[in-house]
Amino acid sequence: MFVKPPKIVRLFYPNIVWKKQTDSKKLWLTFDDGPHPDVTAWILSILKTENIKATFFLLGREIQKFPKIINKIKEEGHVIGNHSYSHKNGWTTAYKTYLQDIEKCQKLMPNNKLYRPPYGKLNSTQICKLKKEYKLILWDVLSMDFSNSITPSRIKNNVLDNVENGSIIVFHNNKKSFKNLKLVLKETIAELKKRGYTFSTIW
Repeated sequence: MFVKPPKIVRLFYPNIVWKKQTDSKKLWLTFDDGPHPDVTAWILSILKTENIKATFFLLGREIQKFPKIINKIKEEGHVIGNHSYSHKNGWTTAYKTYLQDIEKCQKLMPNNKLYRPPYGKLNSTQICKLKKEYKLILWDVLSMDFSNSITPSRIKNNVLDNVENGSIIVFHNNKKSFKNLKLVLKETIAELKKRGYTFSTIW
C-alpha cells in the first residue's frame, strides 16, 4: 500500500477527493474506523489540547456499540463521515451488498454527505452510484499507523515527508493502531504546526 497514491491513479478517478486544491498551508486530518471508548477519547483530548479540528470516518457497527461517543465528537466541533457499517472491501463485495452496508451506517448519521471506502477500494460502478449521494473522500497521505512492521518514527515521517498544501492525512481510530498512534500523533501535529500548517474540516 502506498503512503502517497501515485498521481496516475488519482487521474483515473476524478470523482474522488484525494486532496484539496488550495494555495494555503491547510491540511485535513482524518481518523478512520472508530468510535472506540479509549482511543477516541484520547484522540479528542489531543485535538482539544492542540486546538484543532478533524474529520472522523466512522463504522456503523462501532457507533451502535458506543453511541454516546459520536455525540461527543460532534459536540467538540469535529466532522463525521460514513466509513460503511462493517468495513467491507468494495473490490470483493457484491454491488447490492456493498451499498446496503453503507446505507446501514448512513441511518446512524442522518444528513451526512461524506463517504470514505474501507481500504480505499471502490470500483467504477460503485463510484457512479455513490457520487450522487456523497462526496467521496480518499487521501494523499496514509500514515500507515495500522502497521506493526514499521517503527513509530517511520509512521511520523510518512506524514511529515509527504504533506503539501491541501493534503488529506489518514490516521486510525481503533485499538490495533493505538499503540503507534499514541507515540506519534501529538508530535506529528506539533511539527506540522511548527511548519506553518493549519487544519480544516471544510469539505
